[in-house]
Amino acid sequence: MKKFMNDPANFVKEMIEGVYLANKDKLKWAPEYNILYRADLPKDKVAIMQGSGSGHEPAHIMCVGKGFLDAACPGNIFAAPPMDYVYECTKILKNDKGVLHLINNYQGDRMAWDMAREMAEAEGIKIGVVIIDDDVSVNNSTYTVGRRGVAGNFFVIKAVGAAAEKGASLEELVELGKKVVGRTRSMGIALSSCIPPAKGTPIFEIGPDEIEVGIGIHGEPGRRREKIKSAKDITEDVFTAIYNDIPYERGDKVAVMVNGLGGTPISELYLLYREAAKKCEEKGLNIVKNYVGNYCTSLEMAGFSLTLVKLDNEIETLLNAPAEIPIRVF
Repeated sequence: MKKFMNDPANFVKEMIEGVYLANKDKLKWAPEYNILYRADLPKDKVAIMQGSGSGHEPAHIMCVGKGFLDAACPGNIFAAPPMDYVYECTKILKNDKGVLHLINNYQGDRMAWDMAREMAEAEGIKIGVVIIDDDVSVNNSTYTVGRRGVAGNFFVIKAVGAAAEKGASLEELVELGKKVVGRTRSMGIALSSCIPPAKGTPIFEIGPDEIEVGIGIHGEPGRRREKIKSAKDITEDVFTAIYNDIPYERGDKVAVMVNGLGGTPISELYLLYREAAKKCEEKGLNIVKNYVGNYCTSLEMAGFSLTLVKLDNEIETLLNAPAEIPIRVF
């Protein structure tokens, strides 16, 4: 294993400290709970927070800022945040408008966030919940109850973040989040494994001529393993799985994301976007927003995921709203 690090046990905390030190004018840091939150934290709007495992950067620790998350509290690499991280973060954000919990659909996350919510509600904090489960690869997999939450979480964050800045209520944000989740579908492909710093070895083994179709962002198995083939054929498989999952009509407006898993060159991501754009044209879908780059990664894994969002006027407007975060991803 070759990684830029000191003690593997401190990898996540030192990474978060680095994000804080680079943005001290915009962020505050609670190191004992892995919490980064807005320095200008407003009290006159619903506060929005998220935090799953680390190793998926820029999700979620680099997504704190106006129009996005108000705070993030990630766990260690590929591990849910402990309940007390979520609880303490919720207390930092509490206000009369309420706190929105955005939760990626993994067993550990659900348990930690549910316990933290119960404790916070016992103290009178008003909390709303949106569960993100955009991955069409499998209905149940390691660590999940139902579908997994993957790169589509960015569209939920962006939409509810923009709506919160405009004064939407907690109840309105929950309904909006559920609507975005219902219109968002993703699926990933891995060419390689990755190495968690504390493990020191690949999280799974894959042959030099193999791909994992429907990979999870923690290295969970997908639908099948097969021999590598052309980018056109791979994109065809992924697009078809997503397209067939919810009804589309010719003329529908969509947002398209080609997300790198950490180790894929940007040139390859744009080549894959070309194939996805051609599939959208073939189906009569009108791409009005596109995103190509690293949004929800798996350390240094080579691979990508494709996300389609079926837009309506409300979601499109919210995606176009301004946002201010340390890493320019939207």
